[in-house]
Amino acid sequence: MNLGSRPGVLGRVFTALVFLFLYLPIFLLIIFSFNAGSSSAVWQGFSLRWYEELFQDRLIINGVYTTLVVSLLATAIATVAGTFAAIGFYNMRRRWREPLLVVNNIPMINADIVTGVSLCLFFVASFGAWNGFVTWMENTYRLTAPRLELGFVTLLIAHVSFNIPYVVLAIMPKLRQMDKNLIDAAQDLGCTWMQAFWKVVVPEIKPGIVNGMLIAFTMSVDDFVISYFTAGPKTSTLAMVIYSMTKKRVNPKINAVSTLLFGAVLLLLIIVNVRQVRQEKAAKRK
Repeated sequence: MNLGSRPGVLGRVFTALVFLFLYLPIFLLIIFSFNAGSSSAVWQGFSLRWYEELFQDRLIINGVYTTLVVSLLATAIATVAGTFAAIGFYNMRRRWREPLLVVNNIPMINADIVTGVSLCLFFVASFGAWNGFVTWMENTYRLTAPRLELGFVTLLIAHVSFNIPYVVLAIMPKLRQMDKNLIDAAQDLGCTWMQAFWKVVVPEIKPGIVNGMLIAFTMSVDDFVISYFTAGPKTSTLAMVIYSMTKKRVNPKINAVSTLLFGAVLLLLIIVNVRQVRQEKAAKRK
């Protein structure tokens, strides 16, 4: 069988069925988000009713706000930390770099529920020890200190922890493509190490930084399992709000918010792919 040959009719039909199976539910969800009625099976006319009710729902708006704040902060912190971590890995000896990169890749391969439960247990154990110490201080010395509990901060830490590996993975190929002599040349011309870093290293690895940042943001917005175990009872992301809404019945507002999420993720993917195509064209011109 020639793998380079054009697919026959059976292959095209099978491909069409696969794409239909993957995307037909999403298309139906998008269509019924504009349904005038509350049914998810019977079309009752075009309307923006559920989008209007969506933007008036305080619970959903708070979930969107929490999701955006956590995602933006986690993306910024993970991008900075992942950039310096990637540079550190790159400058290590190979016998140390390879095992550490394998460890770095584990959170991406690991099941989300394992990561979420382990982070939850870590936070609960740490906060339990601290709160016990605070209780002892209050009873013994009449000193007070803030007690810790699961909430926004633990949610942010969890998102940063699973975003950093994606940033490192996006930046490492750009570091390997960079000429190692550029930094030495810049320093020979009078640059300090920090000036060489900002004027030589950062421009060279900028495409990897941007790609890692976009991936980290997408992963944060999309996450549910890890957020569910680390957010605590007072903090809810949009994914958690949607999950709580589906426990009773499928509210048509879920179709509207899911459509907006799908559009946002699709836009990010388009931006990433367009950037990659432009980078490939620029590399060929060189």
